[in-house]
Order: sequence, then structure tokens, then C-alpha cells
Amino acid sequence: MPDLGEKTEQPTARRLSEARERGQVARSMDLAAAVVLTGAFVMVFLLGPSLFEVFAREMLEGLGADGLGRGIFVESVGHDALSMAIHIGLAVIPIMALMWLIAYISGLMQVGFLLTLRPLEPKLERLNVVQGVGRLFSKRSLVKGGLDLGKLLIIGSVVAVIVRLRMSDLIGLSALPIGAGIAVALQLITELAIWCLLVLAILGIMDWLFQKWQRTQDLRMTKQEVKDERKSTEGDMQMKARRMQLARTIAMQRLGRDVPTADVIVANPTHFSVALKYDAESMGAPKVVAKGADYLALRIRQIATANSIPIVERPPLARALYAQVEVGREVNPEHYEAVAEVLAYVYRLDQKAAS
Repeated sequence: MPDLGEKTEQPTARRLSEARERGQVARSMDLAAAVVLTGAFVMVFLLGPSLFEVFAREMLEGLGADGLGRGIFVESVGHDALSMAIHIGLAVIPIMALMWLIAYISGLMQVGFLLTLRPLEPKLERLNVVQGVGRLFSKRSLVKGGLDLGKLLIIGSVVAVIVRLRMSDLIGLSALPIGAGIAVALQLITELAIWCLLVLAILGIMDWLFQKWQRTQDLRMTKQEVKDERKSTEGDMQMKARRMQLARTIAMQRLGRDVPTADVIVANPTHFSVALKYDAESMGAPKVVAKGADYLALRIRQIATANSIPIVERPPLARALYAQVEVGREVNPEHYEAVAEVLAYVYRLDQKAAS
């Protein structure tokens, strides 16, 4: 039987949420690097020719007769260099922005949107040299170092295999014209980059899955921790239930006190009830003294029946008063006509009953 102090239980949703707030998430740097490098390769493949043209034009203009080719002078060298830097920067900035966007998306795909400063909080234990050396030579660090070395060997092996397979083309580069040699070299570099990126992507996905598994292992809980958390959660739920029960009790007491003072109940037959009171001497307009939905609406009608208060069914008016007028407030001007019609109807009923 497992010991209560042994972490044998899967982390609960609450523990996972707290770990996420601390910035403890499963994120693979290898996968992020693979995505960024793939994006860079694609952009170089698509935008490389135009970027090369910009560099070539700036070099020709900068070293030509209108640039540094006319001579280097103190009063103009700064302006020439700045102009060249601006033109090259305008060509490079969009690519850098796209690279940043790709890096951001790669992180978003792994962990979702997360904004927390908890990992940046200063911790004194990080300054402990003994603990730092211990972490450096810990089992986890050694395993990570071994995995990184294994990844390097895998990528190196892929490069070695491709180079060996294309050795005849590499040897024949010296015999080719410059244009043809550059084309063959670019083809070899492209093939090598594709294979390396493919291997990096596979290793990155495997690393991400390992990081998720490792995070789950780190957050495993003891049986006692699970019991304590369940007890705490149930305690919070019981406290919330007691508060809701207290609120319902107060609401019922208020209904029992305020509804009997009303002149009329405007009701939607099943969902809403609004108690109205009007005193021409003290009120500028009829006032809502109580309102409720569902069970409270039924309770208002029961109290009204017990106190012989008229109940008038006006579903649109009941819904509008319930949604727009708070208890203790006078009805809004746009409801004057409808409320006046209801009160006139009630007064006519009272006159008939009196006669």
C-alpha cells in the first residue's frame, strides 16, 4: 500500500491552475526554435532575392561615384553611412517583425495566453551557491544534458549522411562555372536545411510531450494533499451555500415586510412579479417596493393573495420593470402610462368592491 507521503496522485485542476499562475508550464525551447528557424528559412526563400537586391543596390550606390567612391570626407561619411543603414533597416525590419510574430505564435501554441510576473520575483534561495551547484549536477540537469547531447548527435548524423550522399556534387563544384556552382551550392544548402528543420521539428515535438509529462510528474500530489484540497474546496462550497441561504432568508423576510404595503402586483404569470405602491402625497411616481423572479415571484404572489392585494398580469410591463427599476426606486417616465393604466384598473376594482 502506498505511503500517504508518497506522491502517487495526479495533480488536480486547482493545482494545475496555481502552477500556471506561477509560470510553471510545459514549454519546449526546441520546438520554439524549430518553428522560428522554419519561419526564417521560408522568409529567406521567399524574400531573399528582393533583400539581396536591396543590399546590392545600397553597396553599389554607397561605393559608387555619388557615395564613398568619390572619397571619404569627414563631413559626409556620417550622412552616407546613416542613409545606407536606414535603407537596409527598412528592408530588414519587416522580416524581424515577422520573426517576432512567429516566435510569439510558437509560444502561444504551446501554453496559450499567459501573463504573469511570478517567475521574475526575487528569491533568496537562488543566491545560494551550494544549492546552485547541487542543481547543476542534479539528476534532472544530467538527464537534460544527455538529451541535448543526443539531439546534437542526431542532427550531426543527419548532416553527415546528407553530405556523404552528395559528396560527388560537392567535389564537382570546383569544375563548374560560377553561376552553375552557386545554383548547385544553394540546392545542397536548401536540402540540408530542410532535413535539419524536419529533424528539429520532430525532436521539438518529442521534447514538448516530455515537458508536459515532466510537469505532470512534478505536480503529482500525495493522498493527504488531495484530501486537504478536497476538504478546503468543499468548505468553500459550504460557506457559499450558507451565504446564499442567508441571502434568501433576508430576501424572504423583506418580501414579507414590503409586499403587504403594495397597491398592486404586476406579474408575468410564471417568471416575474413586481410590487408597486403609489402615494400621491409623498411620491412623485409609483415606486417598486419588491420584485422577484421564478420562486421569489411565486412567493410575492402568495403573499399578495394572503393580503388581498390585486395581481394584474402584464408580461411586457413586468419584464421591463424587473429589468430596469431597482427596489425602492420610482418607475421610469417611459413606464408612466402603462403603470397608470394598471393603477386605474385597480382603483376601479376597489370602487366596485366598496359599492
